[in-house]
Amino acid sequence: MAKTFKIKKGDQVMVIAGDDKGTTAEVLEVLVKKEAVIVAGCKLAKKAVKPSEQNKEGGFDNVEMPIHISNVKKVEA
Repeated sequence: MAKTFKIKKGDQVMVIAGDDKGTTAEVLEVLVKKEAVIVAGCKLAKKAVKPSEQNKEGGFDNVEMPIHISNVKKVEA
C-alpha cells in the first residue's frame, strides 16, 4: 500500500527542526520512498559541477537537499 502525506508539491511549509528552523518556503518535491521533502532555499549544499557546453568553467552549485517530513509543518495561507 502506498504511503500518503498531507504535504504536497507547491504547499507552503515551515521548517521546525535543523539549521533552517523557522524558515517558511514552498515545497519543490516530495520524496515518498525517503519520507522527505525538498524545500526551496533550505538545507543548501555545494555540489561540484564539471565543465560542459552550457557551463564552460564548471565550479560549484548550491543545491537543495531533502529534509525529513517530520521536520516540516504545513502553513495555512
